Amino acid sequence: MENLQNIFMPDFRINWKMFIPDLDYLRTASLTDVIDILIVAYILYRVIKLLRGTGAERVIKGVLVLAIAVFLATSMHLTTLAYILQLVFTYGGIVLVVIFQPELRRILEQLGKGNVSRLLIGVSNPDAIEASIKAAVSACADMSKDRTGALIVFERAEKLGEIVSTGTMVNAEPSAELIKNIFFKNSPLHDGAMIVRDGRVYAAGCVLPLSGSQNLSRDLGTRHRAAVGMSESADSVLVVVSEETGAISVALGGMLKRHLSPETLQKVLETELLKDPVVDKSRVAALRNLWKGGQDK
Repeated sequence: MENLQNIFMPDFRINWKMFIPDLDYLRTASLTDVIDILIVAYILYRVIKLLRGTGAERVIKGVLVLAIAVFLATSMHLTTLAYILQLVFTYGGIVLVVIFQPELRRILEQLGKGNVSRLLIGVSNPDAIEASIKAAVSACADMSKDRTGALIVFERAEKLGEIVSTGTMVNAEPSAELIKNIFFKNSPLHDGAMIVRDGRVYAAGCVLPLSGSQNLSRDLGTRHRAAVGMSESADSVLVVVSEETGAISVALGGMLKRHLSPETLQKVLETELLKDPVVDKSRVAALRNLWKGGQDK
């Protein structure tokens, strides 16, 4: 009778001691062990931050869910389910290598170029950012003359993974010709926004959220409202070229500065994106005053 009960009424009691960590080992931990743990934790942090905002982030979440399922199945003595999940977990490493191929390639390329500090410390490449600024300013100057509408998003600390997923991946070196071709009227990507990440044209044809502010001028079109809306929800710097007037505008922190010259546009982008600490403080202060005094709400 007891055997029948074991078959039809399995014991699902969980040994809760498994969830309580044994802290006795901390008494014998040395300084080297602490440093070792901190280094591994920081490397994991940098890898997670590198993959954040990409398609690999969703895959990592799926792997974590699978790991939790394996742990629960094992602790509840669900032998068959635990065995199947462990097989998936074991041989899934080959699948993960294929899925993470673009990210792994990028990491190996950075290591091959000697950019270890960029991976571990997260140092951005100022030369690439400066080149993207020059390309964008040159393209905006030409598009302003031709009255070609454009919307460019310069990413900063906050990654726009969800916004990127609405467009088309480009991941190309920036140039004025490339930017003008993207926003050419007959281009299939000209209606959306272009995303610049780490000095590269990362995506195009992206959809941005519109601002719900009632203080914006009524003569502003969809591009300007999208620029203000994106600047309200992220720390990005957005550049807009009006298709009707050819005017160049910049949106930052929910504020919109209109009718900028190419020279002023370059100064604003350099100040906001390069963040050079040796820049003349008086010039930066004057630029900030120009920004605050001429913003359109």
